[in-house]
Amino acid sequence: MKVSVTVTDHAWADGVDGLRRIASIADEGGLDTIWVPDHLFQADPTSHPQAELYEAITMLGFLAATTSRARLGMLVSPVPFRPPAVQVKAIATLDALTRGRAWFGVGIGWEGEEARAMGIPLGPTKDRFEQLEELLDIADRMFAGDSSPYQGKHFQLEGPICSPRPEQRPPVLIGGTGEQKTLRMVAQRADACNLFDLPDAGTTVRHKLDVLRAHCDELGRPYDEIAKTLSTRLTPDDTVGTFVERCREQAAWGIEHAIVIRTGPWTPESVGILTAAVPEVAGL
Repeated sequence: MKVSVTVTDHAWADGVDGLRRIASIADEGGLDTIWVPDHLFQADPTSHPQAELYEAITMLGFLAATTSRARLGMLVSPVPFRPPAVQVKAIATLDALTRGRAWFGVGIGWEGEEARAMGIPLGPTKDRFEQLEELLDIADRMFAGDSSPYQGKHFQLEGPICSPRPEQRPPVLIGGTGEQKTLRMVAQRADACNLFDLPDAGTTVRHKLDVLRAHCDELGRPYDEIAKTLSTRLTPDDTVGTFVERCREQAAWGIEHAIVIRTGPWTPESVGILTAAVPEVAGL
């Protein structure tokens, strides 16, 4: 099993030095990915909207310069937040500058209050699913160097140029757990899904994975091609041992990648629990 960290609370007492410190520990300690949320104001339910929050793509650029090994990505970027060519160009740039360490984490978005506050049209759910499909089409073209015109229902591009191209095609993680549309799109288009660790002993996770497998079977997609990630929380009482046992249980559900959040800003000590667990969970 892989272990990653999601950096949601940005209120470090020492500001950017706190971010630099925990990123270095994560990078040097073997964590797979450093994830950041793509919000425009703080959405962590344990914080408040006026709390500190760095913009996601800018933050990834900072992390690219701070790290040398860990992958980097947004968990996840709502399709209405940026024009599609701008979004794809940003991810291609991140991948090129980090020599292949970028994820392309995307979703349809749900942040109605945030979107209204920041003046971003969110649109109906149906339209956002269509927009996400078109964004992925555009990304496939631009990552491959195809600058021909694109005519979609929602997006029209006369000649999207992506130069330099990414070091490799950034893997796509589609966020969300909807069974009819989102997980089917994962089966069609994604390299990874992201589920949520609910307090039901894995019942929901197992069910969602069964749904994903059924979509894969229907579409002729090998289920094993899709990485199964789980957003889970490190509690204040966790030790290396308790975290390892939780990962062992989650692996038995079919999870391959634990993406860990915590209440409050990450500290060297809390990130250290994750890095200490990496060798113990690697074989799960």
